[in-house]
Order: sequence, then C-alpha cells, then structure tokens
Amino acid sequence: MDEVLKIIKDIQAGNIKPIYFLMGEEPYYIDKLSEYIEQNILQEHERDFNQTILYGRDVSVEDIVGNAKRYPMMADRQVVIVKEAQELSRTIDKLESYAENPQDTTVLVICYKYKTLDKRKKVTKVLEKKGVVFESKKLYENQVGDWLKRVLQGKKLNIEPKAVQMFVDFLGNDLSRIANEIDKLVIILKPGEVITPAIIEENIGFSKDFNPFELRKSIGERDQYKSYLIANHFAANPKDNPIVLTIGLVFSFFSQLLQYHGLKDKNPRNVASALKINPFFVKDYELAARNYPMKKVSGIVSTLKDIDLKSKGVGANSLAQSDLLKEMLAKIFN
Repeated sequence: MDEVLKIIKDIQAGNIKPIYFLMGEEPYYIDKLSEYIEQNILQEHERDFNQTILYGRDVSVEDIVGNAKRYPMMADRQVVIVKEAQELSRTIDKLESYAENPQDTTVLVICYKYKTLDKRKKVTKVLEKKGVVFESKKLYENQVGDWLKRVLQGKKLNIEPKAVQMFVDFLGNDLSRIANEIDKLVIILKPGEVITPAIIEENIGFSKDFNPFELRKSIGERDQYKSYLIANHFAANPKDNPIVLTIGLVFSFFSQLLQYHGLKDKNPRNVASALKINPFFVKDYELAARNYPMKKVSGIVSTLKDIDLKSKGVGANSLAQSDLLKEMLAKIFN
C-alpha cells in the first residue's frame, strides 16, 4: 500500500513516467492504480482524442506499440491503458524494444494481472529503468484485518473486531470483493459510525450467528449445542458454507492453539504477535487452551487432516457434508 501511495504522490507532483507495468496476483491495486491514471493524467476534455483503452485478448504487442507511438492531439500527453494484458504473456517480451525508447508524450499502462514478469529478463530490467514496475502481492489472511481498518479510516468509519473477522471468514483475502462490500456500507453509514456484526448481517447478508467465526468460538468454549446448531446450518446451506473452507478454518484455529500451548510467554501482546491475531481475540485462545490440553489439540489436528481428505473424496465414498461436520465435532468434543 505504501508503494501505491508513492506512485500516486509522484503523479500528483508531476513526476509521470512513460510506462507503468502493473503486475501480480492481487488485482485490487492494479485496478486502483490504472483507474487513478485513467481519471487524473488528462483533463476531461482531453480524453476523447487522447485516452485509449485496449484489451489484451483483442490486440497484439505490435498494436500496443503502434498506439503508444502516436502523438497526442491538442494535449501534452496521451494515455494508453492495456487491460487484461496477461493474455499477451507469450509475446510480452516484444515490449522490450519500445521500453528502451518510449514515447515521452505517451503514458502507457500495462495491467498484467495474476502473473509476474521474470525479474531476470532484460524486458523487466528495461521497464524498471525507463518506467515503473509495480508488483501487487496477495495479502495473507492475517494481514487483511489491518488493511480493512486502514481503508475504513480513510472513509472515516470504524469497525468492531468481530465484524473484521466476519469479513475475513466470508471473503478471505479477496480485496476487491471486500472493497465492494465496504462501498455498500459507505452509502448508508455516516462518518464516525462503527460497523458492527449486526450492520453487516442486515446490509451485506453475512450471518452474525451462523458463520465460521462463531463455529470456532463455540468449539473453543466447548459449547456443543451451539456448535452442532451452526454445523446443521452449514449443512443446509452448503453453497454459502463450503465444507473445505469450514474444515480449513477450524484446522487453522487448532494449529494456532497448538502454537499457543508451546509459548513460554503468554502475555496477551506476545500471544497476539506470535499467533498473528487481533489482541481482542487472545482471551478466546486462553479459554480454549483450558478446555483442550496440548495432547488433545495434537490429536484434533491429526483428525482434521483426515476429515479434510474425506471432504475431498479420499478414503470415503462421498459422505454427505452433514455427516462429515458431525464426525468432525464428535471427534473434537470426545
């Protein structure tokens, strides 16, 4: 995010490069940067004749270079944006000759999603020398919460820790989907308001009671009734609650709990740092550790690996999701 801000600040200061090669696994920042350039390099009246949008599936590298070499009309610059440029991955090296001597009146933006250039290749080195090569990396799920809070702060909104966890549980590290849901909330909330689980449930549709976070919490508390209630809800709504995801989240919880047992320093701050969790949730691990001794946790982790294989059809003849969830809970609680 710091690198994104630097690129934007450079553009605002007039330090505009002739080429922006935006690549990487996370499309969110690629879209944001290309949108910013599209809306801010040229004035509105200049865009009709001097802003061109191309798509990788429809053009060749030669077509891109041809467009980039044109001169602007009644403007200081032209902007050429190539979306879905990953479709040109087999021939993208041909961009090298243009990159060595780019048109100084053109701003060429290449959106190369889900892929990266080999940094050892000459084309990459030339692009870095003459322009900007930005790699948009996927965030780990334990980084999404901090990212979400920063985005909301920029929109003058706050969020409760449990609400943060709901976003992560339902949407993982898909920043574009999370951003879309945030935009929905921005429309209905006033600056300074706090996003709560109830607000999310009412306006987005994530259940504040029947979600993976509540399942993990009830398991940690050894609340068998609530755990089976949530599991039955998941079994009745398998499309909204894929069993592979559910098992993965429970496995992650017990893996972290095993790590908690092994910590010598169980100070909340150290626990939060070691487990990469919000300090708000440390108390959940303290309680779970009392309910599940280290030996028991080790056995549960092993069991969850077996159930995960069964959910993928290994060693089981197409067991129903409800049966696998019940087996998982029975082996955890017994």
